[in-house]
Amino acid sequence: MTGMPQQPIWNDPRAFAPAGDRPGLPRVLLIGDSISIGYTLFVRELLKDEANVHRIPENGGSSRNGVEKLEAWLGAGRWDVIHFNFGLHDIPRLDGGQWQVSMSEYESNLRRIVERLKKTGARLIFAATTPVPAGRLNPPRVPGDEVTFNGIALGVMREHGVEVNDLHAYARGRLAEWQEPANVHFHEAGSRALAEQVAAAVRAALKR
Repeated sequence: MTGMPQQPIWNDPRAFAPAGDRPGLPRVLLIGDSISIGYTLFVRELLKDEANVHRIPENGGSSRNGVEKLEAWLGAGRWDVIHFNFGLHDIPRLDGGQWQVSMSEYESNLRRIVERLKKTGARLIFAATTPVPAGRLNPPRVPGDEVTFNGIALGVMREHGVEVNDLHAYARGRLAEWQEPANVHFHEAGSRALAEQVAAAVRAALKR
């Protein structure tokens, strides 16, 4: 992909364009929120000769939304690798200070999602939720909440034998360089960097 997007990379409509399938290449599905929207086009570019990289046709939102829409997102086709994440839309703080999705519901939702994904026969990769920076965020999020929810997710993934792509650890030391200020989103350089890590994880899964 060349040139700068006409709007923020994390909301680039080109990420939702049908990818199509080149015969003979494995099929990869990316499931996630706006962070994954930001790296989708770059992952496609990196894996263009190795895999057909598709993504869900919307922002995946919270794990609650994932439970409701997963069947439609999976469709009827066969998937070889599914790289997925839920978390950033679970941890926004509501007016009363509680999370949008409670810890117990998040864990339950992830279990349901993983159990359904395993039925596809695809190799699964869960992406740890990326860091929440300090600052006045909209919607309100508190730094460290993503660490708490990542801990819950890691427990579920360990239980089900699902590989984890630790994008949180990968990005944590480079936020000043990759992430928008007081914003959970990554600019183009950050999204490209995340794409390299995602493409590497997918490539390794395809080889296995």
